[in-house]
Amino acid sequence: MAQDSQEMVKKVFSQKSARVDTNRGDEYYGSLFEQTKQRLASLRKSPKLSDTDYMDVLESEGVNRRDFMKWASATTATLMLPPMFTPLVAEAAELMNRVPVIWIELQDCAGNTEALLRSSTPTVDDLLFDVLSLEFNETIMAASGHQAEEQLEDAVHHFKGKYLLFVEGSIPTAMNGGYGTIGASGETFIEHLDRLAKDAAAIVAVGTCATYGGISAASPNPTGAVGVMDLVKGKPIINIPACPANPANMVGVVLHYVLTGQVPELDSLLRPKFAYGYRIHDNCERRAHFDAGEFVEEWGDEGAKNNFCLYKVGCKGPMTFNNCSIIRYNEGANWPVGVGRGCIGCSEPDFWDKYAYERPMADANIKAPTGGVEKTVDEFGLGLLTVTTVGIGVHAVASAVAGKRTVHSTDEEA
Repeated sequence: MAQDSQEMVKKVFSQKSARVDTNRGDEYYGSLFEQTKQRLASLRKSPKLSDTDYMDVLESEGVNRRDFMKWASATTATLMLPPMFTPLVAEAAELMNRVPVIWIELQDCAGNTEALLRSSTPTVDDLLFDVLSLEFNETIMAASGHQAEEQLEDAVHHFKGKYLLFVEGSIPTAMNGGYGTIGASGETFIEHLDRLAKDAAAIVAVGTCATYGGISAASPNPTGAVGVMDLVKGKPIINIPACPANPANMVGVVLHYVLTGQVPELDSLLRPKFAYGYRIHDNCERRAHFDAGEFVEEWGDEGAKNNFCLYKVGCKGPMTFNNCSIIRYNEGANWPVGVGRGCIGCSEPDFWDKYAYERPMADANIKAPTGGVEKTVDEFGLGLLTVTTVGIGVHAVASAVAGKRTVHSTDEEA
């Protein structure tokens, strides 16, 4: 029976995985390099929208220039840019206070905002949000009621056509959008989104609710919840799904926009390829056990104690595109599979209905994605080496920041 099960798994996952083409040639990158230099020069001439200086923030947290450049190097690789872009990425980080951001929350739990706020030891990524010109966010702003509404309208008017609109939460469409209204005017979530999107430079849908409807759209979806891309047309849209989205990916999108003035390269679901161009299964630390046919058969068995593959107890890593296994969460400390819980595919459409259960996909009558998940040994080994190097760079800087922040705090207490 076990042999039949292994054969079934191999049959389901017998095709090659899709690969992200990160090499576009010297001519392409040379042209992009010059465009980026011009973009940053233009931004440097524009007025600061926030008085906070990024290098001052880093210094106050005990991060020196050398650590900052290590972060810039790792981030350049994460953004799928050649090493020659590292100085420009560092410069873009210092110019984050030139780009206005308006952040609205619709039908949501505020989990993505919380993901940004709950860092016990902020990384260099987290500190970027201290510099960002965040003009409006209901959860963290001091103003409320009419004062908050006035602040929003002032920001929209003053930065018309220039602001990035971050949207957190799904949009209810049932009852003509009557399930969600805002402010004294009773403006529906649909109307609110349409009005703010019209004057935005680009829209960033943060979290699975904003991208696909998320848990709010789970069957029977009583509110008719949908994602931003289902309603907004004619504007650049960047989806950053996951529940919650990784703050590093949010920062990456903003940094890419500051760097180039454009949205990053996107996949068919409008997700940035630098973050969602990897299948979780391909870069999972338990992948060798999958290849060897070693699975956790039930919770608590010997396979679980030996960190065997979680596919048979419902891991959806083979169907899920995200960089969780590379960037991880909580200052790079860990991620769901790392703590023994299978991936539930939260960065994929309809994940709550399709993936969030403890059954392997082979028993769920749902076809595996075109392209499968298998790679040749050489392809997999090379890919693993590349992404591991990026991950090590990011985690090393995160650890350095955490350590120096602890020492800094201790000195102050003393």
